[in-house]
Amino acid sequence: MPPRRPGRGDRGQVAIEFVGTVPLILLLVAAVWECVLIGYAFSLAGNAADEAARAGAVKGGAACAAAAKEHIGEAWDLDVDCGTSGDIYRAKVSLGVPILFPGLSFDRIEGTGGAALEKEAK
Repeated sequence: MPPRRPGRGDRGQVAIEFVGTVPLILLLVAAVWECVLIGYAFSLAGNAADEAARAGAVKGGAACAAAAKEHIGEAWDLDVDCGTSGDIYRAKVSLGVPILFPGLSFDRIEGTGGAALEKEAK
């Protein structure tokens, strides 16, 4: 009698599980990347607002917008609002929240900054 041929058992099971979990892993990576981009956008908005407020307090309104735009690329959809509030020069920077990469956005993130007005001694 010939020896009995063993059944296939669970051959190929690892490949099937891998194919099934790859979309979930890719979705998780995309979600983590989106969180990183949102955090980076908050950081950029806050820094740009601080830079803009300081430049505006020293040099005026035109310098405020230029300072905000200096460190932020075009893909972030930047809006800057500068002005005085008493003895404080305030800057409000608004950036588009990116969807997987800067340039494609669905909402806005705002950062605000303020600096004391610089006055010349008389």
